[in-house]
Amino acid sequence: MTALLLFVGWCVLLVLSWPLALLALVLAPVVWLLALPFRLLGVAVDGVFALLRTVFMLPARLLGNRASPGGR
Repeated sequence: MTALLLFVGWCVLLVLSWPLALLALVLAPVVWLLALPFRLLGVAVDGVFALLRTVFMLPARLLGNRASPGGR
């Protein structure tokens, strides 16, 4: 259903404004290439935060700290 709506939307866009559709078709790879470094930076920052969380939680894991059944 989503693919059909996307196809119909693309056809309407192409009929109503074909220069805009062609521009979007040409610029999509350029935008993807420009966004790629930011995505890589996001993955790296997420990795650093995961490492920091693991390091800070290590003493509790070594001591065997478990959550109580009450959730506190």
